[in-house]
Amino acid sequence: MKEAMFYQKLDGDRVRCGLCRFRCLIGTGKRGHCRVRENRDGVLYSLVYGRVVAEHVDPVEKKPLFHLLPGSRSYSVATVGCNFRCLHCQNYSISQPDEGGVEHSGSFVAPETVVERALAAGCRSISYTYTEPTIFFEYAYQIAKLARQAGLKNIFVTNGYITNEALAVIAPYLDAANIDLKGFTDSFYQEVVGASLGEVLDCIREYKRLGIWLELTTLVIPNRNDSEKELRDIAQFIVSEIGKETPWHVTQFYPTHRLTDEPRTPVTTLREARRIALDAGLRYVYEGNVPGEGGENSYCPSCGGLLIRRYGYLVEKNFLADGSCPGCGFAIDGIWK
Repeated sequence: MKEAMFYQKLDGDRVRCGLCRFRCLIGTGKRGHCRVRENRDGVLYSLVYGRVVAEHVDPVEKKPLFHLLPGSRSYSVATVGCNFRCLHCQNYSISQPDEGGVEHSGSFVAPETVVERALAAGCRSISYTYTEPTIFFEYAYQIAKLARQAGLKNIFVTNGYITNEALAVIAPYLDAANIDLKGFTDSFYQEVVGASLGEVLDCIREYKRLGIWLELTTLVIPNRNDSEKELRDIAQFIVSEIGKETPWHVTQFYPTHRLTDEPRTPVTTLREARRIALDAGLRYVYEGNVPGEGGENSYCPSCGGLLIRRYGYLVEKNFLADGSCPGCGFAIDGIWK
């Protein structure tokens, strides 16, 4: 166990957690919404510090991040737990564990060891992913500081529910984030996710304000968040409030966990979403989970020339010249060095 950051002690040994936007009020002997932070006699503890349940070398494109060091590898780590309850979570076995299995989950890996393994594997970044990195903040924070010293970049793959005060602490070490913008209605977030759309939008704005490179992902679910209006609303939000340079990944859903009554997303729906977004003014829109369809390639928003050809997570050809289009010289948004 490790004493948690971002909490306030209250009367009667209660505490108020300030790590995520649920801001749980936790009585002694109880846990927060994430199930991995417990109040013991007025002291809030993280039960998952260093307890790694997933550790892999991934293409950075798997995060997905298409505008950060394309073709490079990212050392990816996770502990158990999440503060959301998504009905369609593909990693539910580790993100939504029973409380009894939290304390003895995974095996301990010191922050220094994570960085050493990332360097030994030839990775250029470390990704905090698979579950929600906010809930293992203390661990991610220690790794991120060491990673920065070692010349590695740090990436959050997140649901966008961290508080401003917690984000401000890790922001100096955080280079990029892919945030799930899961839908654009309160009803979707309440029924499918168990959270608030408004809080997610505010969090995305804060990431942008702090200068962290952002890419957004929407898993397009038939009959849930795939209406033309909702897709257009998301695109317009990104253009008007986050920036037209922000890549948006519209990704194919497949039935899983507790959401098995909807079909796979038709490729035609993803193509329509991409058209809507480009018409709205976004520069870079990608279709995910449909390798070989062409929607994973990067094109110059100025001349339309092919910049990066991909198949799934594989970069087949990178024509970018130091972050500029080789055809017209347009500066392509992203982190290329």
